[in-house]
Amino acid sequence: MLKIGVGPSSSHTLGPWRAIQRWQREQLANLDKIDEIEVILFGSLALTGKGHCTDTAICLALLGYDPETIDVDSIARFIKELKINKSLQVNAENVINFDPDQAIKFYCDQRLPEHPNAMTCRVRSAGQWLEASYFSVGGGFIVCSNDTDVIANPVNLPFPAQTPNELLTHCERELLSISALVRLNELAWRNSAEINSQLDRLWHVMKDCIWRGSQRVGTLPGGLSVSRRAAGLQKSLLSGFHADNVDEWIDEIKRRKLSFSEILRWVSCFALAVNEENASLARVVTAPTNGAAGVIPAVLMYHICFSGQVVNAEEIRRFLIVAGEVGTYFKKGATISAAMGGCQAEIGVSSAMAAAALTESLGGTPRQALIAAEIAIEHHLGMTCDPVAGLVQIPCIERNAMGAVKAVNAAQLALAGDPYQTKVTLDAAIKVMADTARDMHSSYKETSQGGLAVVVPVALSEC
Repeated sequence: MLKIGVGPSSSHTLGPWRAIQRWQREQLANLDKIDEIEVILFGSLALTGKGHCTDTAICLALLGYDPETIDVDSIARFIKELKINKSLQVNAENVINFDPDQAIKFYCDQRLPEHPNAMTCRVRSAGQWLEASYFSVGGGFIVCSNDTDVIANPVNLPFPAQTPNELLTHCERELLSISALVRLNELAWRNSAEINSQLDRLWHVMKDCIWRGSQRVGTLPGGLSVSRRAAGLQKSLLSGFHADNVDEWIDEIKRRKLSFSEILRWVSCFALAVNEENASLARVVTAPTNGAAGVIPAVLMYHICFSGQVVNAEEIRRFLIVAGEVGTYFKKGATISAAMGGCQAEIGVSSAMAAAALTESLGGTPRQALIAAEIAIEHHLGMTCDPVAGLVQIPCIERNAMGAVKAVNAAQLALAGDPYQTKVTLDAAIKVMADTARDMHSSYKETSQGGLAVVVPVALSEC
């Protein structure tokens, strides 16, 4: 649920990037001679693909770059050189003509029945066209049209859970926190050192993203002329203090005695910083998506700076474990794809993930943590995805700030209440979210054909 990628969208950027990489491994690598390739985008991928840099992601994947390691500051140069040269080296001995403007096709009026985020990759070899279709199902996850519905899982987990209620049953029977129980499951795949290493790497990327976003000024790319706000906000809050690195910056924030309104602005600043970076094709952690990447880092940073607790590396790992686990139940029981369920599937889910994680971190029980997740998602139900000009900027960036604040509030409400008096379970809320997603009109599902996207007078812009 938490993976490292490049903005601005996990479903429209990271997913297609991973789809091309899979296509390269499974089909292109088996061909001796390649004459031509093309990629056709359908549905939401076509409608908002330009604004979400889908074509950029496809080009970078074809050039052999990986989203976890690419020099993000060189992306513009890589794309410019490809468009000038119009050639692509597909293997050690095979260079083909490739013009991205011609080879990547946007079929805005067509959809594939399996999923609104669909793409078909085609290759001509020895006079014959071969093709494979892929679906970006949210959070950077992809499936192929040839995949089977059931994938054998050779790992036997000690505490398997398909629903929040099953997780809660395990936790209460074993007298374990959510993070402790999930770690025992994770040990079925990897050792403790490997788990810690990956969690630490995730937090490093999150923290670095907050820092970079809080220092950079200017206008976001894409044509909407959206000004960065995080840097100005943090500058006003620090009133003249200058930090040379992120740890020094965090120490200064923690040192200050802040009012409620100042803390609220800091939480917003953290979230804005991440998603302004995301909008600029920077490296972020999908949590569970790129469009919602700012919520969990902002709430974790709130915990570090303002909870009054000593938050060490192990506490950060516990936070991320709980957040990731809660996200899996939305993926299994509903969706984390805005193209399937609107923004409730992105900001709503991320807010629920963060609320549960913060609740455990503040001493809450597993039952209270799941109640916090339910409160957070309940107050995002029905939220539409209507990005203006197909860009992950308006209203997406501000929605991260709102989702983070709701997560903090949900955690506090859950901790203050009687967990046995709740009327709505997280299981029920996830079911309602799935029902709402099915009922929502397609114009509000990341197509830019409804809502704010049609009342703001701008045209679709390329990245």
